[in-house]
Amino acid sequence: MDIRSSLAVQTYAGARPATQPNAVAGGAGGFAAAFADFASTLRAGEDQALSTMQGDADPHALVMALAQSQLAVETVVAVRDRVVEAYQEILRMPV
Repeated sequence: MDIRSSLAVQTYAGARPATQPNAVAGGAGGFAAAFADFASTLRAGEDQALSTMQGDADPHALVMALAQSQLAVETVVAVRDRVVEAYQEILRMPV
């Protein structure tokens, strides 16, 4: 085996971890975590509403849970609008 090719293989193997996706920096893992957080926020609001209707919780906690749910939904809608806008902008690009 040639020394130059083994050096290239070693360099490639060393650089390989740097090209792996990083969930902390974003990417698909970041989106999955954000969607899981969104779902848990909505679920917490629904649970709080159910317990308030059954008389197990105070109305102030319900108002706080509903405000958090409303903020989460507005955030998701804003992100969706930006994604749709970016997609439409890509479609308008000349080929």
